[in-house]
Amino acid sequence: MRSPRRRAREFALQGLYQWQMNGAGAEEIARNLAELEGHGAADGKFLATELAGVIGEADGLRSLLEPLADRKWAEVSPVEKAILMIGAWEIAHAPEVPYRVAINEAIELAKRYGGIDGHKYVNGILDRVAAALRPDEVAAGRTVERKAKGSSKAPPTPPEKARA
Repeated sequence: MRSPRRRAREFALQGLYQWQMNGAGAEEIARNLAELEGHGAADGKFLATELAGVIGEADGLRSLLEPLADRKWAEVSPVEKAILMIGAWEIAHAPEVPYRVAINEAIELAKRYGGIDGHKYVNGILDRVAAALRPDEVAAGRTVERKAKGSSKAPPTPPEKARA
């Protein structure tokens, strides 16, 4: 079962796709999305904030993401663009959402709705966005990972006692 926030992200993806195709505004898109099945199960406040935020910050998000893409922005699929913009917006403007959650949610959207291996592309770009925008949080996460890996090692075995 998908959480209300995940459902909100799925609706945001649909709305951003619509926005890319016809240039509709956030309010019109929100009205259209409200008519879709399952809309009531989504976190409506989160959806509205994310949709308006991504559309409102689209130019800034594009200038952040475009240099990280391995191809021209025009060649990135509309679905992957929308997913990248959702993830980048959350990393940049939703500090209450841990960067790892923002990236993981974007990866899950890409697995479900994107092209083959699109999730790897999304992951690579959003990892770099997080490192640039939340360097302290990323560094802290890496430190915790190293400590966890180090603690899972078995203690060293003592050398055998020399036989007398």
